[in-house]
Amino acid sequence: MPEIQNDNHTEPPTPKVVMSIQAHPDDQEFTVGGTLAKWAKAGAQIITLCLTEGDAGTNPRMPPPESREALARTRVAEQIKACEALGIFEAVFFDYPDGMLEHTIDLRRDVTRQIRKYKPDVVVCGDPTVRFFGDDYMNHPDHRAAADAAIDAVFPSAGTLFIFPELLEEGFQPHEVREVYLFGSEQPNTFIDTSEVLAVKIAALREHKSQLGGWDPTEMVTQWAARQGEARGLKAAESYRRMVLVRDEPARA
Repeated sequence: MPEIQNDNHTEPPTPKVVMSIQAHPDDQEFTVGGTLAKWAKAGAQIITLCLTEGDAGTNPRMPPPESREALARTRVAEQIKACEALGIFEAVFFDYPDGMLEHTIDLRRDVTRQIRKYKPDVVVCGDPTVRFFGDDYMNHPDHRAAADAAIDAVFPSAGTLFIFPELLEEGFQPHEVREVYLFGSEQPNTFIDTSEVLAVKIAALREHKSQLGGWDPTEMVTQWAARQGEARGLKAAESYRRMVLVRDEPARA
């Protein structure tokens, strides 16, 4: 297993199975779409887990939706198209209420079930410790709840036999996630070069038409990528706090 730091620009190897856990449709594309596109291109199996259907995500610049249910259907369809643009062909949606997501035992159990079902090597999620980004953005409470549920499902729930014994009755045996990539962290230690897939990330983000309206995200996404890559001399990057939870034992003579 490589060292956690990739200060020498040597990236960790592409994982085999990845689960991206997000609160809303479009969260993934704004934050980690470049990394997922790069890994998908290299052959990784990626599962997107969306904990809400985005039924409260209205855009004041767009005509109001007929109902929350109609908006949810639109946003789920947009997320599926965005996933396909990234090379992701497995998406799971929960119907927890958008804007009111809470880090509950029920949510953690539901996330744990999906981890045990798909058995990812790597989970990608937000950093639940980050409440503010700079001086002009408050992290959405749904984002924090989703990240808390994700990391608590990774450890200890997914790998511990007698946490959620009802999952054993459903046939879901424990599974240990090897690594977690936390995006938005104030202490990043791993940088993924996304320069070759930046256009793919932007194309995927554009599928969220109900949220973007006529706005072109290219300039903002390009600036974000450049800012994250600057620390490592990369034209475009996505940065993470990478945690290695399971390490390979050294070979014995």
